[in-house]
Amino acid sequence: MAAGETRDVAAFAARSIAAGSKSFAAAARLFDPATRDSVMMLYAWCRHCDDVVDGQEGGRGQVASALSADARIAGLRRDTHAALGGQTEGLDPSFLALAEVVRRHAISPRLLDEHLAGFALDVAEHRYRTLDDLLVYCWHVAGVVGVMMAEVMGVTDEAVLDRACDLGLAFQLTNIARDVVEDAREGRVYVPLDWLAEEGVGAPDLIDPAHAAALARLRARLVAAAEPYYASARIGVDALPRRSAWAIATARLVYRRIGTKLVAAGERAQAQRISTSTPEKLAAIASGGWAALRFRDYGGLPRDPALWTRPRLGG
Repeated sequence: MAAGETRDVAAFAARSIAAGSKSFAAAARLFDPATRDSVMMLYAWCRHCDDVVDGQEGGRGQVASALSADARIAGLRRDTHAALGGQTEGLDPSFLALAEVVRRHAISPRLLDEHLAGFALDVAEHRYRTLDDLLVYCWHVAGVVGVMMAEVMGVTDEAVLDRACDLGLAFQLTNIARDVVEDAREGRVYVPLDWLAEEGVGAPDLIDPAHAAALARLRARLVAAAEPYYASARIGVDALPRRSAWAIATARLVYRRIGTKLVAAGERAQAQRISTSTPEKLAAIASGGWAALRFRDYGGLPRDPALWTRPRLGG
């Protein structure tokens, strides 16, 4: 890709992350420039895929499409592999961004396919019986992104990549906890069905204010399930280059804060979308910087064997 084209794609990716995720955008500014460009370009592809499947733009609104959801996923697979093969003519800029990231960092196409498989689960409105079942979904839509992001940061150690996956899992569990009602309105239920049965509620009850107390307990349970993965990811941060460690430590603090606020809100979270304020983000940036400077003794500490572990794909 020519220098001018690379700059154009990087600028497109920066706009994509600014529109799609204020939380991650704040952390992404902390990377060194080269890593930041690659992280944003990978994010742009992930965001585009998510929007195409959901019929949205920047994670919001609805965009009309004559294609079925299955056809949209097939198109994403086709365009992704076309871009990897150098056939970028007429493709959305997000595929040019992806091709550049893969060129720079040798991201495995199998990881990209794993991510696209998560969108297929969404289209099928798949539901999950147990927490382990849900974690497989979280791997597809977020854990694999954590692995790819870590590879962009120069990580090759499988144990560190496991912890990058852990952070993606924790992020997704937090997102699921926050968006239970919004997702249920779209026909998507991610809360383990066994948990719903224990509360004596069904999927339709998730949007019923009469069940706000049960929903608050389910949110708290999801947040609690994320905690050991946040803790595992915290150790992995110490294996990253300092600027990357600062960015990832900040993102970890911001997302974890959303979870603690959800639990604190209890039943009140039913009627509002929980997010972090600007002062909270600034505090996370400061704390993340301190963590990146202070804690640097990774030393290959063993990961908790009780945690769900990503598949080894190879290739």
